[in-house]
Amino acid sequence: MSLDRSDVERIAHLARIAIDDSEIPEYTESLNSILTLIDQLQATSTDGITPLAHPMDAVQRLREDEVTECNQRDRLQACAPAVEEGLFLVPKVIE
Repeated sequence: MSLDRSDVERIAHLARIAIDDSEIPEYTESLNSILTLIDQLQATSTDGITPLAHPMDAVQRLREDEVTECNQRDRLQACAPAVEEGLFLVPKVIE
């Protein structure tokens, strides 16, 4: 697939990007090279290749999920202007 000047102008219009007329040939060339690369990638056979969640097969080192602090909700909510059933009450900002 190859783009021409009118295609680049339309793409710029749809993306709401202002492009000078002098820059259009450069953008056309760049977009065409990107599309050529995509065509090359699509032509590559991926049959028999299992999808990866991460290219390095890395495993995250996670700590144990355990409680390290006591519940301080009542103490922290004591200075709040309005609290109901353990929740902070705030003024409505969206109508």
